Amino acid sequence: MDTLVLLTLTGLGLGALYFLIASGLALIFGLMDVLNFAHGAFLTVAGYTAWRTAETVGGVPGLLLAAVVGTVTGLALAVVVELVLIRRLYGRVREQILVTVGLSLAIPAAVQTVWGADARTFPVPDALSGTVGVLGARVPVNRFLLIAVAVLVLFGVQLFLTRTRYGLIVRAGVEDRAMVTALGIDVTRAFTLVFALGGALAGLAGVLGGIYFGSLSPHQGTSLLIFAFVVVIIGGLGSIPGVALSALSVGLVQQYANYYAGGYGDLAVIILLAAVVLARPKAGTDSPLLRLRRALTAPRAQSAGGTA
Repeated sequence: MDTLVLLTLTGLGLGALYFLIASGLALIFGLMDVLNFAHGAFLTVAGYTAWRTAETVGGVPGLLLAAVVGTVTGLALAVVVELVLIRRLYGRVREQILVTVGLSLAIPAAVQTVWGADARTFPVPDALSGTVGVLGARVPVNRFLLIAVAVLVLFGVQLFLTRTRYGLIVRAGVEDRAMVTALGIDVTRAFTLVFALGGALAGLAGVLGGIYFGSLSPHQGTSLLIFAFVVVIIGGLGSIPGVALSALSVGLVQQYANYYAGGYGDLAVIILLAAVVLARPKAGTDSPLLRLRRALTAPRAQSAGGTA
């Protein structure tokens, strides 16, 4: 029983981390049709800046400041990339992929040049480095931190999309950008805001990833991005709660399979992905895979007037 409790809460914590990464992807791809393969690189840079901040300040204040610095770093990187590169490529999916894939390779290489290839131990305060007893199991405290943050982010993103002016503008702009622009509304500013929000979530995930794993490496963000894409494909792009449920499912399946199936957690996740994709009805759906296929096969001259 204690083993099951530990695996379940650890899986929920890992799922919470996946959700923080995948929610940013779902926002950017789902609302803006931008395939941002550099999302994991944002996470990596934010994690390292948070690590440096936490090491310098130390203790709980250092971790809190590191969370702010990491989140702001991810936000700033996303805004710069959107303004300098992506804004010129709306409606040009092939170019978006080339640019963001290039960034996903170049940024970790730059991080490795600055901080080295070896993993860095993430400084975690004593308050978060211990365990707490739950039904006989000793569960790391940081698992509960990740779950709590993920719940707050879920409600926050939902409120942004459904209750705020910019959330409504973004959703309307995706449906009919020309009409919204004709009403005198600056859609490009709203799109930048969405990109910034996605980057901020990646930055926050970079900090929490360092806490969860206890260390950082230059390619950690890229590895986590793979599972985030799996979560988005399973959960779909139209629903942030769907992405949250998908993330929890992936985290639990991975943990259970790693323990009960001899370390085949990653394979179990791939099997789960295949099962969901094959079982999903084809008619009348707008799954992420179908949207990606349509985007990649669309004419190169698609939406020339959609470039900001």
